[in-house]
Amino acid sequence: MMEPTILAVRPVKPGYPTVAFVDVQLDGLRLFNLRLVRRDSGLRIYAPNAYGSSVATFTQETAAQLVRLALDALGDIARHDRNAA
Repeated sequence: MMEPTILAVRPVKPGYPTVAFVDVQLDGLRLFNLRLVRRDSGLRIYAPNAYGSSVATFTQETAAQLVRLALDALGDIARHDRNAA
């Protein structure tokens, strides 16, 4: 299995539980609009829902890896954002 790749990350304005929306590639599968969410227990990543059910779930290891990669991508945005205070 190849390392997951972040295709895009879209930060959300501060003050909301959702930190960002993330697009990822896992092997030959691309998933769009995963939500990176801040919870009391830490950051979690969720796939979109369809008809009230998750369209995908992740093992704990994969979820932790996706959170780490998403945070790295968000850090890259912050480092290159000339408008950041």
